[in-house]
Amino acid sequence: MSLPPVRRRVAVIGTGAIVSGGHLPALRAHADRTELVAAVDVDRERLDAFRAEAGEHVAAFTSVGAMLDAVRPDLVLIGTPPSLHREQTVAALEAGAWVLCEKPLCLSLAEYDEIAAAEEASGAYASVVFQHRYGSGAVHARELIASGELGAPLVAHCQTTWHRDAAYYAVPWRGRWATEGGGPTMGHGIHQYDLLLHLLGEWDEVRAMAARLVHATESEDVSTALVRFRNGALATVVNSVLSPDEVSRIRVDCADATVELTHLYGHGNDDWSYTPARHVPAGRAAAWRTPAHDVPSSHTAQLGALLDALDAGVRPPGSGRQARDTLEFAAALYKAAFTGRPVRAGEIAPGDPFHEAMHGGHPGWAPEEQA
Repeated sequence: MSLPPVRRRVAVIGTGAIVSGGHLPALRAHADRTELVAAVDVDRERLDAFRAEAGEHVAAFTSVGAMLDAVRPDLVLIGTPPSLHREQTVAALEAGAWVLCEKPLCLSLAEYDEIAAAEEASGAYASVVFQHRYGSGAVHARELIASGELGAPLVAHCQTTWHRDAAYYAVPWRGRWATEGGGPTMGHGIHQYDLLLHLLGEWDEVRAMAARLVHATESEDVSTALVRFRNGALATVVNSVLSPDEVSRIRVDCADATVELTHLYGHGNDDWSYTPARHVPAGRAAAWRTPAHDVPSSHTAQLGALLDALDAGVRPPGSGRQARDTLEFAAALYKAAFTGRPVRAGEIAPGDPFHEAMHGGHPGWAPEEQA
């Protein structure tokens, strides 16, 4: 007879929209494997509203340290503004908890090194929320591409063309390097190009441009990049918050098929399409159809994968090398855009100004006090 699943004691840090709208439904979907025991927020009114929704049994704290000392959770979910992610992730790891943190996991590669050191010292792991990897359509597409079933990847397009108005940037921490880490390259398009990297593997070279065309922000409001992958494929990446017709799209042209995903903030199987090359027999193409079982991309899907890893005692997906590779791509895009020269994978090491901050201290982009 199989044993019932282990229920993990979970705490949330931050009780705003992303936690109540994303993490709380995920915990409810995995109620047989999780128990929400504590919530932290500096805003007591927001914290009380969250507990009214989540359950009055959830212990309330306004201090991360006090919560970790009192509760000692198995897993901490972090949904606070980006500038708090590194400090809160490290604190949770040092307390022995695993972490699932909203993107970006941290604001620089230097901060990532601190998280990696805390992982090594504690034996716990920190994953970043990149939920688009976990939908069944994405899993299926990655398997087809990685197996060579679609032929060699040749050309790809990755598009995050969204729209954000002045009211959005009126929130004090948005659009500032010290609190958000960057513009749409870090805060919006990162979901889509993380999925592109997941589908195509390691990248080799980035060339890029960035601009402030509309918003009076420190960081960019649009960026574009040309990318060469290790497998030889070439890709374009566009990250925008200036686009009235909002869409998120990935297209990969392989030798035998084009695979395309079109959605906005989340995808299901029906959002994926496969177009065979003319030489491909119909029977072969029919096998590419997305699975009958539809798992939408969501916090629920990613949390399930993390709990599986926690039960097995192995590094979870979305952590370690996977988390760092996506952060390194963001740093490389910024460096290429601001310096006007190609950036190779692996070149942004300690001592490089773009290792310390995404703006790299570059004139015209770095905050005035750091220029």
